[in-house]
Amino acid sequence: MIHVVLHEPEIPSNTGNIGRTCVAAGASLHLIRPFGFHLDDKLIKKAGLDYWPYLNLKCYDGFEEFISSAKPEKLFCVTTKATLRYTEIEFGDGAFFLFGKESAGLPLSIRERYSETCVRIPMREEARSLNLANSVSIIVYEALRQNNFHSLR
Repeated sequence: MIHVVLHEPEIPSNTGNIGRTCVAAGASLHLIRPFGFHLDDKLIKKAGLDYWPYLNLKCYDGFEEFISSAKPEKLFCVTTKATLRYTEIEFGDGAFFLFGKESAGLPLSIRERYSETCVRIPMREEARSLNLANSVSIIVYEALRQNNFHSLR
């Protein structure tokens, strides 16, 4: 199973879209508080369509609670600050992919703590970042491809 982790997500429609992607991909979604919205926000439900009830969702009150509860063995930080491209890593099964909030990305303390497993999505220098939901899709489907789309039709 693939695990998508959002650190302090701010935009409900992004989280809804990511939830829908997780259901389609057979991935679980982990959300780390604080959120920039409420989980019952209409925009989450609109973006997630009727997929939301099928989502394997877990929420945590902070990063350390996530680490102690989820116990990720393979945690990859997706950040524009990384030097390693996501295509240069073999993710394997059970990987956790950590994404930062839309306005600021991942905190420096987390990037430093997991510097060996920080990866980036290549883009032009003029681009600051991609949309969070798009970034999650790119990474999740690369991990699925590496695992021969196991259990997907």
